[in-house]
Amino acid sequence: MAFPSSFRATMAALALACTTGVGNAHATDNGLYDWQPCPDSLAVEGETRTTKKWEVMLSPYTHHWNDNPEHRPVKLISLDSHVSGGRFCGLALFTNSFGQASTYVYVGKQWDGILGNPKLFTKVSAGLLWGYRGEYKEKIPFNHLGIAPAVIPSLGYYVTPKDSAQVYLLGTAGLLFAYSRSF
Repeated sequence: MAFPSSFRATMAALALACTTGVGNAHATDNGLYDWQPCPDSLAVEGETRTTKKWEVMLSPYTHHWNDNPEHRPVKLISLDSHVSGGRFCGLALFTNSFGQASTYVYVGKQWDGILGNPKLFTKVSAGLLWGYRGEYKEKIPFNHLGIAPAVIPSLGYYVTPKDSAQVYLLGTAGLLFAYSRSF
């Protein structure tokens, strides 16, 4: 899959910000930086970071509500940084339903122990989507200059304390099924 130059430029800027320590960096005892992309303002005042600092997610399958011969398999990988109070922020890189390289930058909140089940949780994220271009730019609402707002709820189940399966509701488009690993 070939990524367009604007996508490569966005990823290069993100990589530069990560490697130069731009963001929320804290010096550790050994002189290295513990870089966290989530601002401290997302943390609950008086609480320390959760033990689960990072979560990587892979999506092997997306179910579309409507069959469309133009639909392509969606491939997704995301990385979340968690702070206290169930808050997180992250970046998802994916190919959208039309095979275009896309990005979702977001913040969100997670609630554990849904319906009294300690293994059941729900999340909601809100952020900006980039990647629906050309003839597909009208496939998502409020898409201006290739960027659109998004709110994505999900339901998940902890298979182990570090592994979970999740289902994301993609509005009127469909459902995204994912596996995540915390570390």
